[in-house]
Amino acid sequence: MAETTKRGKPWIFRTYAGHSTAADSNALYRKNLAKGQTGLSVAFDLPTQTGYDSDHVLARGEVGKVGVPICHLGDMRALFDGIPLGTMNTSMTINATAAWLMALYIAVADEQGVARDALTGTIQNDIIKEYLSRGTYVFPPQPSLRLIKDVAIFTTSELPKWNPMNICSYHLQEAGATPVQELAFALATAIAVLDTVKASGEVDHAKFCEVVGRISFFVNAGLRFVTEICKMRAFVELWDEITRDRYGVTDPKQRLFRYGVQVNSLGLTEPQPENNVTRILLEMLAVTLSKDARARAVQLPAWNEALGLPRPWDQQWSLRMQQILAYETDLLEYGDIFSGSTAIAEKVAELKREANEELKRIEEMGGAVAAVDSGYMKQQLVESNTARLEAIERGDHVVVGVNKFIESEPSPLTGGVEAIMTVSEDAERDQLARLKAWKASRDNAGVAAALKELRRAAAEGRNIMPASIDCAKAGVTTGEWGWTLREAFGEYRAPTGIGRAMRNDVEGLDDIRGEVDRVSRKLGRRLTFLVGKPGLDGHSNGAEQIAVRARDSGMQVVYEGIRLTPEEIVDAAQKEKAHAVGLSILSGSHLPLVKDVVARLRNAGLTDIPVVVGGIIPPEDAQALAAAGVAAVYTPKDFELNRIMSDVVRIVERANGATNT
Repeated sequence: MAETTKRGKPWIFRTYAGHSTAADSNALYRKNLAKGQTGLSVAFDLPTQTGYDSDHVLARGEVGKVGVPICHLGDMRALFDGIPLGTMNTSMTINATAAWLMALYIAVADEQGVARDALTGTIQNDIIKEYLSRGTYVFPPQPSLRLIKDVAIFTTSELPKWNPMNICSYHLQEAGATPVQELAFALATAIAVLDTVKASGEVDHAKFCEVVGRISFFVNAGLRFVTEICKMRAFVELWDEITRDRYGVTDPKQRLFRYGVQVNSLGLTEPQPENNVTRILLEMLAVTLSKDARARAVQLPAWNEALGLPRPWDQQWSLRMQQILAYETDLLEYGDIFSGSTAIAEKVAELKREANEELKRIEEMGGAVAAVDSGYMKQQLVESNTARLEAIERGDHVVVGVNKFIESEPSPLTGGVEAIMTVSEDAERDQLARLKAWKASRDNAGVAAALKELRRAAAEGRNIMPASIDCAKAGVTTGEWGWTLREAFGEYRAPTGIGRAMRNDVEGLDDIRGEVDRVSRKLGRRLTFLVGKPGLDGHSNGAEQIAVRARDSGMQVVYEGIRLTPEEIVDAAQKEKAHAVGLSILSGSHLPLVKDVVARLRNAGLTDIPVVVGGIIPPEDAQALAAAGVAAVYTPKDFELNRIMSDVVRIVERANGATNT
């Protein structure tokens, strides 16, 4: 009888989830755990991520849309009701307010009677990549690094099984990073954090090495999965070398590159969305096939995320993909199947060499924070993403079902609003009612005292975590915690990376530039296009690429970055004398925010300024926006930016009564 091969332990199975309310999200978590999920990955809504309560003006339309709203300890209790935190491995995708959500989590664990040293999980807590990609930053870089440092030192001492930071190259790839940029920018971020911890003088070398050993990474894997496998192996080797040579860490376990992954969502397509299942599976192989560089935790997007919010069934499908690979195949019965491969070794060496060159450039600038402040990193990502999109438009980069093999049978998986999940407007009303009741029932004197101590800790440079935990237990809200630290640290607006100079090396723009020049002459001045991102959605890739292409088409472009109120956008349109306004919203809050902008333009007498909108917008919502006066709606299927530019020129010409006959 053949000897049974010993199987390795599978990675942690997660699904990134959270929506509507804490109670609704809790029900979803319980269902997913019952289906075999082995860890939780919590998605928070944008107000929570940016330190606002659900009743703040900027939270309008955003509550519960891309994650769960958590305003206070009561919400956190409801989120984990019936889920024993002492045995759960929890990942929380939260950054600017990471210290606060960590404090709430610890407060709930204390209530459950769970010892802090039993808590296992990860908090994202990577601010630097927020300046470059997702945009949910609040504070300037230096105070943000201080908060990361505080969480890392506190958790290493009191929650030794907890990962205090997930350095996220995932979002860098979503913003257009090449594999080399992903390696270099993520490792530069890690260096910035560890240098901050070391320079603080708050830990000795032994404790510092423990901090190094708890740092984890969250990465992305695209469809070029051989390159992605090599990228992961390069990450492993580079991290081992940096922690050994730069920081003197001698314990090999503390030098391990520990990472979780969600595979590429940027590459998911709206046309023929069923193809996304194949994409997701292939991308998963990139982070599981190589044992020496295998992910510790995997969460997969759903096949229909380019259409809208996935349903529980859609998430189940992605979970089953992981389980089939782990339990039905023989993958876990073997060592690293790429050991000895010369092709893999050569590619890994190439990636390491180029990443080290980029790391040296960043070091010479003064490190990651200086490279953010100068706009260098952001500009590099915008340029890489521009090159990627241009290759798709030219057909050099094939995307099946989008720019090649576009003939298709109707999909039985899609059709109407039931193909995706929608968040009821009742969820926001219910959340606001609970927030009001919470504030009415708490001890306001205790809240004031806790906030006073938080303010003092921030000013005196003390670790922010003890005061934050006391705030959580006293009943302080997310917005109150956020506002207190805004007063202490100030707010920040990151460079956009767009630039003003028009590129001259863009193919296929001569005709469009001619049209822009012709219409500009009729208008009496240069056609001015204002690109705005209302609300709290910080995913700016689309807006940046529209702004870059409009600039290269010869338009005067006004783009002031993310997180603008409808009032600010309309004021800018009036001040800059815009001929058209383009709004980009990917958070699902397009209906209330766009309608607000359109109404304010009308009230200001700017009825001749047409509005175009881009985002993940279902067909029925596109119809509602058209009925509200929007001139055009673009979704992920509209990848041809030159066509969009031609549309904008035509729309402006028609709005100003200058149409050719």
